Amino acid sequence: MAGEERDGRLEAMRHSASHVMAEAVQALFSGAKFGIGPTVQDGFYYDFDLPQPLTPEDLEAIEARMKEIVAADLPFEREQVDVATARRVFADQPYKLELIEELQDGPLSIYRQGGFTDLCRGPHVESTGRVGAFKLLSVAGAYWRGEETRPMLQRIYGTAFFTQQELEDHLHRLEEAARRDHRRLAKDLDLFSIHPEVGAGLLLYHPKLGRARTVIEDFWRNEHYRRGYEIVYTPHIGRALLWERSGHLTYFTDDMYPPMKLDNADYYLKPMNCPFHILIYKSALRSYRELPMRLAELGTVYRYERPGVLHGLLRTRGFTQDDAHIFCRPDQMEDEVIACIDLSFFLLGAFGLHEYEIYLSTRPGKAVGEAQAWEDATRALRQALARRGLPYAVDEGGGSFYGPKIDIKIKDALGRSWQCTTIQFDFNLPERFGLTYVGEDGQEHRPYMIHRALLGSLERFLGVLIEHYGGALPVWLAPVQAVVVPIADRHNDYARRVEAHLREQGLRAEADTRSERMNLKIREAQLQKVPYMLVVGDAEMAGEKVALRLRSGENRGPLPLEEFLRLACEDVAARR
Repeated sequence: MAGEERDGRLEAMRHSASHVMAEAVQALFSGAKFGIGPTVQDGFYYDFDLPQPLTPEDLEAIEARMKEIVAADLPFEREQVDVATARRVFADQPYKLELIEELQDGPLSIYRQGGFTDLCRGPHVESTGRVGAFKLLSVAGAYWRGEETRPMLQRIYGTAFFTQQELEDHLHRLEEAARRDHRRLAKDLDLFSIHPEVGAGLLLYHPKLGRARTVIEDFWRNEHYRRGYEIVYTPHIGRALLWERSGHLTYFTDDMYPPMKLDNADYYLKPMNCPFHILIYKSALRSYRELPMRLAELGTVYRYERPGVLHGLLRTRGFTQDDAHIFCRPDQMEDEVIACIDLSFFLLGAFGLHEYEIYLSTRPGKAVGEAQAWEDATRALRQALARRGLPYAVDEGGGSFYGPKIDIKIKDALGRSWQCTTIQFDFNLPERFGLTYVGEDGQEHRPYMIHRALLGSLERFLGVLIEHYGGALPVWLAPVQAVVVPIADRHNDYARRVEAHLREQGLRAEADTRSERMNLKIREAQLQKVPYMLVVGDAEMAGEKVALRLRSGENRGPLPLEEFLRLACEDVAARR
């Protein structure tokens, strides 16, 4: 079976599984009201309005009833109906009636299997017996239509595959993902917290995660300076006038926080850094000789994310973007895009992320900017990818209304894709703010503007790294790189001297001089994912040595302190 055909068949089978689940719920819970039951990545869900909260035992009962329905091999039967018929069929289903009113201008279809009927476009497999291996996973609350003012429904998530082996492999991946969940690791490793007194989606970095972030930021700044960027800093708030001019109050207001009244004017927390960088560009008359101008900022922005989508570091309301905006001439576009791609792969590679997918998104139906500008910018993106020999998929019409873009999605250790790099042309803001430069001909010209984020949100990127490495960050990123463990109290002074020497040489080291057993200290350091444990006793103290153990459990034995220092510094410098 070809890849696309198999994917389509799998999606139809999962959608059919959601209908089987709904039939099982209907049989087990009198008076159940039904929402929607679409497929999602790796599975499906269905939303229910039920007379009681679901328990794990209920999921087991639903799954058992589903197996009976599958074994019965009931046909899925499609019927096209008019609005009046649909209203009669679903007279006791308020959520379906709401959908019918919205869909009445188009053809309506219903699907029946056994004793269950649903409003559905399909497609489905031929019969319930064609539903493969499945498993119900969890229950979560979900507002009807995703709106906080609507009823809260119970959403049952499930997954399905063609074979039992595929299902078991997937469940194993889910177990591994749960083990690597950055929220659980954050508690175990003391990385960050979220407090009701501060607010949902607003993070407090603890010292260890603060150290890791500082290392990333310093690395990021140094590379940007080395590659010709200038780093700027901008305010966290701006007047309504700015956001009106940028269009954010027209197109983005639902994601912005309410205004603050200051000096008889409305001020907003910034949702993006772009307008500030544009104003820096506009602060002086620009010549073609000054271009390209590359302005970069680790800029913290604030967006109102709905409560249901907040997810630790991965989805927050306050986050820092590794933002940059490049103002360039038409003849510089391609080289600037290539430079962005090269920097992206260099940064991602330094963090051990080498698997990726690339997408080129082109002009949508509704777009701003001249057709020629779109053509030129899209050509620059294509040629940049071609010059680097990079394979990519084209998302025809998938660009933003203001410009074409390249997206780079990295894959983590579990094969999950994460959006990191975006290289985006913008024809909207240069027009709105009247950006110009004086060309070689002495005339004013509009510069091309490239939005560019390589790591994306630092919070999200840190969450991805924590899960990718299961909390065991590479040596150069580890918050604590070495713990010195004295065997007895008489070795404490030497342990402190070793700690001080390592710190002087730039390593993040700590001496554990607590009155606890050595094995306990070593075990705790391993659980904290510390790369190096340096055990010191009489022999080490006499010979200026340390006994090296790794967090993997490997015991390297005694070696001179300076030799360890050389090995550790090499690991850090090589970003191993």
